[in-house]
Amino acid sequence: MLKRGFLTLALVVCAAWPALAQMDRGGRLLVTVVDQSGGVIPRATVTVTGQDNATRAVALTPAATSGTGVATFERLVPGRYTIQASFDAFETITVPNVRVRAGDNRQRIMLPLKKVDESLTVGRDKQSAALDPRGDAFSTVLTREQIAALPDDPDEMEAALKAMSPPGATMRVDGFTGGKLPPKSQIRSIRLPRMDMMAAENHGGMNGMMFIDIMTQPGLGSFRGSTDVTLRDDALNARNPFTPVKGDESLRQYGLNLSGPIRKNQSSYSLNLTGATDYTSTNLLAATPDGTLAEAIRQPADRYSINARVDSAINTDHSLRLSFARNSSARRNLGVGGFNLATTAYRQDSVDNTARVSENGPLGKRFFTQSRVQVRWSDTTSTSLVEAPTIRVNDAFTSGGAQQAGGDHRVEFEAATDLDYVRGRHSWRTGVLFEGGRYRSDSSSNYLGTFTFASLADYAAGKPASYSRRIGDPTVRYDNFQAGVYLQDDWRVHKATMLSLGLRYEAQNLLADQRNFSPRASITWSPFKDGKTTFRGGIGYFTDWLGTSTYEQTLRVDGYRQRELNVPFPGYPDPGLAGLTPPTNRYLLSHGLRLPDSLSANIGIDRQIAGALRMNASYTYRFGAHVLRGSNLNAPVAGVRPDLDFANVVEVVADAEQKVHQFNIGANLVALNWKRTFLFVNYTFIKAESNGTGPFSLPASGNDLSSEWGPIMPRHRFSGAFNMAPVQNLSISLNARQQSGSPYNITTGRDNNGDGVFNDRPAGVPRNSAWTAAQWDIGGRINYAIGFGTRPPASGGGPQGVMIVIGGGASGPQGGFSGGAADKRYQLNFYIAASNITNHNNYIGYSGVMTSQFFGQPTNVANPRKVEVGMRFGF
Repeated sequence: MLKRGFLTLALVVCAAWPALAQMDRGGRLLVTVVDQSGGVIPRATVTVTGQDNATRAVALTPAATSGTGVATFERLVPGRYTIQASFDAFETITVPNVRVRAGDNRQRIMLPLKKVDESLTVGRDKQSAALDPRGDAFSTVLTREQIAALPDDPDEMEAALKAMSPPGATMRVDGFTGGKLPPKSQIRSIRLPRMDMMAAENHGGMNGMMFIDIMTQPGLGSFRGSTDVTLRDDALNARNPFTPVKGDESLRQYGLNLSGPIRKNQSSYSLNLTGATDYTSTNLLAATPDGTLAEAIRQPADRYSINARVDSAINTDHSLRLSFARNSSARRNLGVGGFNLATTAYRQDSVDNTARVSENGPLGKRFFTQSRVQVRWSDTTSTSLVEAPTIRVNDAFTSGGAQQAGGDHRVEFEAATDLDYVRGRHSWRTGVLFEGGRYRSDSSSNYLGTFTFASLADYAAGKPASYSRRIGDPTVRYDNFQAGVYLQDDWRVHKATMLSLGLRYEAQNLLADQRNFSPRASITWSPFKDGKTTFRGGIGYFTDWLGTSTYEQTLRVDGYRQRELNVPFPGYPDPGLAGLTPPTNRYLLSHGLRLPDSLSANIGIDRQIAGALRMNASYTYRFGAHVLRGSNLNAPVAGVRPDLDFANVVEVVADAEQKVHQFNIGANLVALNWKRTFLFVNYTFIKAESNGTGPFSLPASGNDLSSEWGPIMPRHRFSGAFNMAPVQNLSISLNARQQSGSPYNITTGRDNNGDGVFNDRPAGVPRNSAWTAAQWDIGGRINYAIGFGTRPPASGGGPQGVMIVIGGGASGPQGGFSGGAADKRYQLNFYIAASNITNHNNYIGYSGVMTSQFFGQPTNVANPRKVEVGMRFGF
């Protein structure tokens, strides 16, 4: 009987064990909070409350979403719950009747922007939030007004953003690199870097991995649109002081933007069309046998672009983004200006297409994934205005033809996947990146020959110093493939400290070098509970890719497929090559060439001084090793080439170096609740030196690199921006830029060592020993808006304007105004914008050639004053 009782009890326990285990485990709820574009929202507040007697018995503490946008609730009693998600400047969403069962349960909540706000201010006040490597510390985010004040032309906008960022910053749009920038109407936010984060997820290269991140916005909400026109005429522009007559300039640019929902709260579209016809004037200043020639040369251009985007929720957890952009341009009179006469002009036609797909969402129970694919295909062709040999007198004049023909066709791709996993104090991230392309080029240059004269006197005497010409087939085809894989862990050692460790591996098929491991580490410390002070330091190795243009040159001009004749002291105008096979140049990669790499270390502090003022300072040291430069394997010895069948045999080697010391200090004041005031200033001191000037550039002193060290960029840079709305519907923007002089090289103007390269320096003169004058300019924009009509309720809870993410803790209604044009259904904006308002002469084009009559003098100015007026109608 006793045995039977024990047996019965055992059977009962075994039968009930799964249910008992299930009751002990309860339910696990994972809530993912996203915005309308599908991007996750970290630090959103999620509240879960029970709806029935069993679930109401236990009070649950609200939770904040992690860096991947997920809030987790453990050991829930199975039953019905109500979930509420909230975040500043977003609508609070409540989801009732969510049934939680034993095991894992997932719920995705999409938060739309508040209908009355056009900007999003995110306060980073908590100590733990200050440790976020993707947070507001060590970065500056532009306001809507500052984005509006940027140039409309994508190339000019990119140049302006890079001028506001530390040297070497790379553009990145929605996580993608390469391609043209989107139109301003599609830009949601722009984040400027202030310090290298040393994250293993990024490639980096020789300049580290500071990215200018541009995020575009979805078209959710009610149907919206705008049309705009921008005009510029030379009547308000300034004259270049080096030309006696002001050059012709004109701009006629038109744009149309449409956006709206496709399916309520699930999918949306955005479409932008832009067209422009313009011409600018370039400055020609040349010394000819007949005297100095100075005039403005018109350079016409036609540009057209289309940008389309679709955002869609695949299901409750995953979102999908599709976009396509096409940019075409036709530019004429290129190559003219400076010392180049009008006959050296050529035309260039280009078409660039980019298709992108990105997807994100949870994967399984514990992971979050983000994937992106980009395919870019482009064609570029060039046509010379005049087909004739080129005559070049060093830094005096260049005449004859441009000798530009053929073009390039390329298809490039980028595919990447990042996988996040959060467990306890560890936030793991791993991913893989594949890049590459297929290239075909028949681009041809110098196919009719070039005579080079050391001085005007030599030209008058008919004594050229050299004659060069490329002969043979310029057509090349090749594939490039490069890949990277990484693993990193952001470990919260304790509440005030985060240690980030990572390892990245990269490889490229163009080289045999496959030993490219890059360990990286950083530490972030927020010592105070208010989270207003953050210290960060890091160290890491980086590798860079071999450029496709470098590889292409070694394929094309290999001494066999295409030959580059190099004849010293030829006859003129007939070089005297009939019946002769003169020596030719040859370009090749060295055996065992490895990818350039660098070691970088930095330390910085970021401090929120007050609710609206944030300051940061950082120091970075970077040492670049295996920098590419050219080595002449067939340099003349006592005037005689070792191999008489060739002239210069230029081998790309990786033994040059680069040293950089950089100090940066910046501040931004955000007071949107006081007349929309925004002030941003940044100063950078940088001492950068190198003993290499490029993969095919030959040192003036042979292979003795010790005498080739020299500065490579300006020492001091300053940029600043100020925005405010002094009265309702009126906004004013000012921006300033200043930099110290740039280094340039002093050369004798003659080929003293007989290698056919005119880079010889006077004895005892180091490279880049001369400096230009400093530069500064001030730009501005004034915008006035008129609104009318009543704005209808937004369908689908869509955004009512551009979302801008701003660090600094500002709060309150944007600009301190209620009502106004921004609240109306229709808006009419008038603006006037000017660059270099004071028309300060920023001198450029300094000649370092001692045989030139312009030696030591500037020959041009950068960016004389330009004024644009425009109008935009939005609905």
